[in-house]
Amino acid sequence: MSYPFLSDVIKDLTGLDLPLPIATFGLLVAMAILAGAACLKRELARLHAEGRVGPAYKRVKGDDGSVSEVAVAPQEIVSDLAFIVVLVGIVGARLFHILEHTDQFLLDPWSMIFSRSGLSVFGGLILGTVAGVVCLRRWRLPIRPLLDAVAPAMMLGYALGRVGCQVSGDGDWGTVANMALKPDWLPTWFWAQTYDNNIFGEVIAAPGVYPTSVYETVMALACFALLWALRKHRFQTGWLFSVYLVLAGIERFVIEQIRVNPVMTIGGVHASQAEMIAVVLALAGLVGMVLLSRRAASAPGATPVLPIP
Repeated sequence: MSYPFLSDVIKDLTGLDLPLPIATFGLLVAMAILAGAACLKRELARLHAEGRVGPAYKRVKGDDGSVSEVAVAPQEIVSDLAFIVVLVGIVGARLFHILEHTDQFLLDPWSMIFSRSGLSVFGGLILGTVAGVVCLRRWRLPIRPLLDAVAPAMMLGYALGRVGCQVSGDGDWGTVANMALKPDWLPTWFWAQTYDNNIFGEVIAAPGVYPTSVYETVMALACFALLWALRKHRFQTGWLFSVYLVLAGIERFVIEQIRVNPVMTIGGVHASQAEMIAVVLALAGLVGMVLLSRRAASAPGATPVLPIP
C-alpha cells in the first residue's frame, strides 16, 4: 500500500478523511536532509574540537553597508551548505533525468520540467557536490577533510530518502518479481509489492514488483554504518570519501539489475545512465582509495587551525 499524501496515512490509521495535501515523499526527504545535516554537524564539531578543521569565514554585511569576513565554527555553516546543495541537487537531478528521457522531453518539455516525479539521484549527487565544493572554497574550508566528513551524512540521507520513495510509491520500484526464487523464510512484502494507491495511479498486477527502494534503504544504512565506523581512519584525507564513492557505485549498480531504466549506448556499451555513472564513481573511488591509503604523517585531515576571534 502506498501513501502519496499525509492524509492517506491518517485515513488508513484512523479512518478520518482530512484535507492534508502534504506529499509524504517531500516530507520524508526533508526529514532525511535534517538527519544528514545533524550527522554532518556532529562530525564537523568533532573535527574542529580536535584541531583538524579550522573555522569557516563568512561574509557579513554591516549596518553601514560594508562587507567583512567573520570566522565561525565549521559546523555553523551546515544549514547554509545543506540548503545550497539540496537546491542545486534538485536541478541536477531533474537535468540528468531529462537527459535520460530526451524522447519524452521533446514531446512535452514543460510537463517533464515541472513534474513531481522524475529525479536522477546521481544527477543530484554530482551537481550538488560541485555546488558544495564551491561553497567550501568561498568559506575557506579545506575540501578533502570536509568531503570525508560529509560522506556518512550523504549515505544516511540517501537511505532515509528512499523511505520516501517507498511510502509514496513514486515509481522507483523494480521489475516483475520472480516468486519462484523467493526463499521460504523471507516475508512476501520484502520480495514483491503491488504499490496500491501509488502516486501515479498505476496498476501493478500480482504478485508485484521488487521493492527496490526497500533494498536500497537497507544497503545504504549498512554503508552508512561502515562509513561511520571508518570515520576515524588513519589514512590521508579524502580516503573516506573515496570509500563512499565505491559503496555508492556498487550499491546502485547492483540495484539497477532489477530496475527498469532506459538503456543507452555509448562507445558500444549498452547500459542505463545510472549503471554507467555507478561504474565511473566506483572506479574513481578505488583510485582514490589506492592513492590515499598511505598513513597520514600526522592526524588525518590535519590542517593549520586558526583560532576563532
